[in-house]
Amino acid sequence: VVLAVLLTLVMTWICVLGTELSARLQNALILAQVGALVAFAVVALVHVVRGQVPADAPSLSIEWLNPFGAGGAALTGGLLLGVFAYWGWESAVNLTEETSDSASAPGRAAVLSTVILLGSYLSVAIALVAVVGPTFLADNAEEEEFIFAILAERVLGGWDWVVLLAVTTSAIASTQTTIIPASRTALSMARRGAIPATFGRIHPRFRTPDVATWWVAGIAIGWYLLLTLTSENALFDSLTALSLLIAFYYALTGFASAIYYRRRLLESVRNVLLIGVGPVLGALMLLWLLVVSVRDMSDPENSYTGQAWLGVGPPLVIGVAVSVVGVILMVVARARGGAFWAERPSVADPDLVAGRPR
Repeated sequence: VVLAVLLTLVMTWICVLGTELSARLQNALILAQVGALVAFAVVALVHVVRGQVPADAPSLSIEWLNPFGAGGAALTGGLLLGVFAYWGWESAVNLTEETSDSASAPGRAAVLSTVILLGSYLSVAIALVAVVGPTFLADNAEEEEFIFAILAERVLGGWDWVVLLAVTTSAIASTQTTIIPASRTALSMARRGAIPATFGRIHPRFRTPDVATWWVAGIAIGWYLLLTLTSENALFDSLTALSLLIAFYYALTGFASAIYYRRRLLESVRNVLLIGVGPVLGALMLLWLLVVSVRDMSDPENSYTGQAWLGVGPPLVIGVAVSVVGVILMVVARARGGAFWAERPSVADPDLVAGRPR
């Protein structure tokens, strides 16, 4: 617990020290973790080719990638996992104003991040199933916190530290990519008058939103300590509840895109597809996932705690409670006034649609 809090404080301080420093550190962490995972996948597949696998290990098959397998359950589970896994990889989009070539670089980075994430996830997942088989994974399902350590030793032998490096760098990188987007969201909201202006303060030396960044860290540490000291299972259930919130705000973003660019949608087929149809379809899919998640989380058996809270699963209670707190804060902020609440819905600037810097 102490180390987790110290890590959060250190990563927050790095985020405050500067965006370029944060970017360099993030690049190093991503290279380390992706490189380690690719090495693990390659070695595992070499074992498969050589036949050094358990008797029950299934043969590699393209059917593994069938999203409609298991009666559609694979599609739902995969989409939910994808939404959760991608969260944080779009950090470049949150840093648009702090990015060189801001008209195109953040968008390209988000797409490239998706490709990297998809490639690394699929390669490792396929290699894992092929090299150890489903029986081994099922027998060690309760050891999920240490599963990579077990698998690394089995596949890499004395080189198991490579996978442990990937897990460690991933944890550090995830901490940073949670702090930065949240602080920039607070900065944006403060600058528009949606929340108190103090969250929009820019450090005179480091040129980062220091107040918003430290607030994000403080809330994260407080939440972590509260649930850890209460119940470790409750902490894990709160992580499960995150999928509800992530799906919800990603869906809002999809609808907001089409609304914001509504006067430009019919200017070209490209606009219709990329800033109209695509975002709306994505938003509808996320709303469907939200409904499916609520249904699954309502069953206490699908939680780490395994006990009902208010008659439903703890993740659902936590997700709804956080949402209610958010609504209350929004109502309070609106009651206090501010420029944002007096604005009429805006539309996209023509230069922005054309990709020209403003």
